[in-house]
Amino acid sequence: MTEAVNWTELRREAAEAARRAYAPYSGLRVGAAALLDDGEIITGCNVENASFGLTLCAECGLVSNLYDSGGGQMLAISVVAGDGDPLMPCGRCRQILIEIGGPELKVDSDDGPRRLDSLLPGAYTEADLNERKD
Repeated sequence: MTEAVNWTELRREAAEAARRAYAPYSGLRVGAAALLDDGEIITGCNVENASFGLTLCAECGLVSNLYDSGGGQMLAISVVAGDGDPLMPCGRCRQILIEIGGPELKVDSDDGPRRLDSLLPGAYTEADLNERKD
């Protein structure tokens, strides 16, 4: 699957999304781009808020865009800063992405694509909810 991903294109799309980010407080613009199972690429960018805790990560925008565009399965994701170099998703976003892309989701990194489950071992998933209900 990794061979079919054009990581250069994903990074380019993520960098374009980062240019549209709203980051007046940190100055760190972040963009994300994902390849879907139908070959489409969707994007998202970070949107900061004066209360900081309400800031939306680029990956959150990406997931919202996924559902708004009709859904699908994410196969690969690139998250970059405004300079176009990869950033790893934060812990919160890794948890969001595991539900959307699954453990096999390929995540762009400086040293090549990595599986999401290598970044979030022992992830909390829907199976935990189903198995632990009263």
